[in-house]
Amino acid sequence: MKRTAGILLPLASLPGRYGIGSFSQSAYDWVDWLAAAGQSYWQILPLGPTSYGDSPYQSFSTFAGNPYFISLDALVEEGVLTQAECDAADFGADERDIDYKKLYEERYPLLHKAYERADVSHNAGYLRFVEENSWWLSDYALFMAVKSRFGGKPWTEWAEDIRLRWGYAMDYYRRELYYDIEFQQYLQYLFFKQWRDLKAYANGKHIQIIGDIPIYVAMDSADAWAHPELFQLDGDNTPVAVAGCPPDGFSATGQLWGNPLYRWDYHKQTDYDWWMSRLWFCFQMYDVVRIDHFRGFDEYFSIPYGETTACNGHWEKGPGLDLFRTMERRLGKHQVIAEDLGYVTDSVRQLVRDSGFPGMKVLEFAFDSRDSGSANDYLPHNYVENCVAYTGTHDNETLVGWFDSIREEERAMVRRYLCDQATPKEELYRSLIGLILRSAAATCIVPLQDYLGYDNRCRINKPSTIGINWRWRVTEPELTEGLQAELLQAAKLFGRMNWDNES
Repeated sequence: MKRTAGILLPLASLPGRYGIGSFSQSAYDWVDWLAAAGQSYWQILPLGPTSYGDSPYQSFSTFAGNPYFISLDALVEEGVLTQAECDAADFGADERDIDYKKLYEERYPLLHKAYERADVSHNAGYLRFVEENSWWLSDYALFMAVKSRFGGKPWTEWAEDIRLRWGYAMDYYRRELYYDIEFQQYLQYLFFKQWRDLKAYANGKHIQIIGDIPIYVAMDSADAWAHPELFQLDGDNTPVAVAGCPPDGFSATGQLWGNPLYRWDYHKQTDYDWWMSRLWFCFQMYDVVRIDHFRGFDEYFSIPYGETTACNGHWEKGPGLDLFRTMERRLGKHQVIAEDLGYVTDSVRQLVRDSGFPGMKVLEFAFDSRDSGSANDYLPHNYVENCVAYTGTHDNETLVGWFDSIREEERAMVRRYLCDQATPKEELYRSLIGLILRSAAATCIVPLQDYLGYDNRCRINKPSTIGINWRWRVTEPELTEGLQAELLQAAKLFGRMNWDNES
């Protein structure tokens, strides 16, 4: 296997104007920066439209893209917005923070102006996009239009006729909300056009995109509304049980995600048609797909609907290898990363081995004083070649924040493992990154905050909290030539160079 390296940075965290990272010039500059730093991968988080809590793992659709990522500069160049209109919008004064309330209030009016001026009915590209994607787009656009008509309420609180998709109600809302539906389709046309342009540019620089597919969909999503038969819902489309995970190191009461659980027996009867469509769609969007919460395919945690914590949940059997054998039979071989973190049983380990997908190794999990043995799977000397090594993920503390938060005996373990008692604590993150870069892992991914040596003020997500996550952004001055040169040198030293930059 070729040795490679990459950086984890959510698209939303890119620098740029207008309140959030987007498909603007800053994204292209970032790709250039990655390539010049000898990197091979850019790992991002899910790109779907976010709902309450702003989490990319709770989206209104598993297929749609987030309109926040549409480049306003591109719309100015196209002539459907003016620079003055974009500059007049208030996206917040802090370029290192995402203010989602202001984004919602300011971006959608601008995007609607662009739609009103775009004359989409005579746009051949738009019409072709709508036709080719009608299998998911028509339900999604109607869902979003009806949601707006009902003041943003979840679909479970809509009027019964449209909540249960009675035929006459579907016809009525399609007529009544024609232009709202067209607006939603226009946003998706812009998103996918701009995303494909950016991905093609990245691939042209020999940068591959690692995308992220959540195992579950949100209850308040077009997927659950349009296809209740796929999920564990009762006759009134109310969940019987919901998803989460049991108490662990992240949370003493577990995590209550609230997503509807799959009716795996039904999926098997259909030869996993919906899952095949979902995976096929992701393989078109990304070069590599990281499947979140992979252990849920072996066993999933079922929490009775109405519980306030995950404490009373229990494990149920998932589809196991059958789903992935079906994937290979129907879609061929593709690059997949199995997110096999959390409490990993022998059967989960066997599923990962049987699938052939690389699993994940997270350095921050290696120095637990309750498991100090040398056989710890997360210690770098135990990494196998077929794995992806991380210092931390979007759910973890930054390296600097983590080292500050662990027990004194664990900090001593880190020092002993590094054979280093002298490096100042403020510089130790570089040595820790070096541990995974020199490991046997074929691929190493490091969050940008770790390369920058930032503390937990720059953390992406703290599980089981709301309102403080998914907000951090990097600024252009932080992406220095010095840092770029440091990464390039490390890529060369540890044999992880992007092949295009070996001269």
